[in-house]
Amino acid sequence: MKFRPCIDIHNGSVKQIVGGSLKDEADSALDNYVSELGGDFYADLYRQKGLKGGHIIILNPAGSQYYEADVRQARLALDAYPGGLQIGGGINSHNASGFLKMGASHVIVTSYVFKDGNISFENLKEISREVGKDRLVIDLSCRKRDGDYYVVTDRWQKFTDVKLNVDTLEMFSEYCDEFLIHAVDVEGMAKGIEGELAVLLGSWAKIPMTYAGGVGTFKDLENLKCLGQNKLDVTVGSALDIFGGNMIFEDVISFCNT
Repeated sequence: MKFRPCIDIHNGSVKQIVGGSLKDEADSALDNYVSELGGDFYADLYRQKGLKGGHIIILNPAGSQYYEADVRQARLALDAYPGGLQIGGGINSHNASGFLKMGASHVIVTSYVFKDGNISFENLKEISREVGKDRLVIDLSCRKRDGDYYVVTDRWQKFTDVKLNVDTLEMFSEYCDEFLIHAVDVEGMAKGIEGELAVLLGSWAKIPMTYAGGVGTFKDLENLKCLGQNKLDVTVGSALDIFGGNMIFEDVISFCNT
């Protein structure tokens, strides 16, 4: 299980938020932690620790008054760690190459590959061709409804009609290099992982997959490693001491490396 670090950017600042609280209206979210440090600080820290494959997520939409400030923070991070970080948030076939040229190793896409709640194969194929399968990550972040996990889009605010299951993972894996999957209902809460989701992901795991959401203790990491059959990578956000939490950053790295 590899540790995949994160840099979440909202309203021009590096933050940790409660994922399910994010709203485009008034650019609002429930903040867990707002850093006084820039994206370059965190990127350089991850570079020094040799952590690759982490992700930058731009949380404001392109039409937001804060979007350009978010992009400036993202650029600082990519300049500090070229080739070491992925980037997501409003990625489409028109801007993806630009972010790769900024220094991102991969682009992460969600909303662009869904339309009216369903998969847009046209957009999916287009962006996969544009950047190459080996530089595309598909974000299949999900929430539970009626006993099943459904992919959510538009900064986790909208349910699609697409269930997250083995068939979905198999199908999407033809177009991308990795999956990023936030358990949105527990994202930013540090109160435990979504065990059922970890089991589902670990039962497939044919390409690299990063789980995010709910990790608040080392017991949570142990549970994820067990339930995911040690096939999943992990992101820890709000619980880390570098984001105001109680889990020591270096200890999390060491745990994941054992």
